[in-house]
Amino acid sequence: MEHFRKHPEAEVALILTNNPDAYVLQRADNFEVPTHIFDKQEFYQTEEIIDLLKNLKIDLIVLAGFLWLIPQNLLAAFPKKIVNIHPALLPKYGGKGMYGDRIHQQVLANVEEESGITIHYVNEDFDAGEIIYQARFKIENGDDLEMIKFKGQQLEHQYYPKIVEQVLKKIKTAK
Repeated sequence: MEHFRKHPEAEVALILTNNPDAYVLQRADNFEVPTHIFDKQEFYQTEEIIDLLKNLKIDLIVLAGFLWLIPQNLLAAFPKKIVNIHPALLPKYGGKGMYGDRIHQQVLANVEEESGITIHYVNEDFDAGEIIYQARFKIENGDDLEMIKFKGQQLEHQYYPKIVEQVLKKIKTAK
């Protein structure tokens, strides 16, 4: 939201979440971005989310911290128009149940020399969509869980908005 707040060609038009306590709702309020909270029934058994997104003429859906699989009807309505960020270098450390600290704990347990982030298109499987961009950081001796999270978050903040912007340009050029 910060990156696109005064962007000349793009805006965050809506925040969707399944978590009524999500911090993003407070941030959206601070940025005066409308929000919509949904449940599993609305998400998986109706077309309401699709209708909402189409009525708002949404070009790109950007996921951040969303842990549900995207239903086939939403994927079909927005082909190659849903992106996600993953706090590891896919295909390693991806899939069902691999999120947050679990990923970083696995990276530490496996004594990896590097980790990073992956920005990818979303498909019907967890973390299996086409990779758009990856950024890496070196894991130093003594790096703990908090340091690995910090390094990853720095990359997320640095690259995710820029890559989203590039994907948006591609979509708009193709129109």
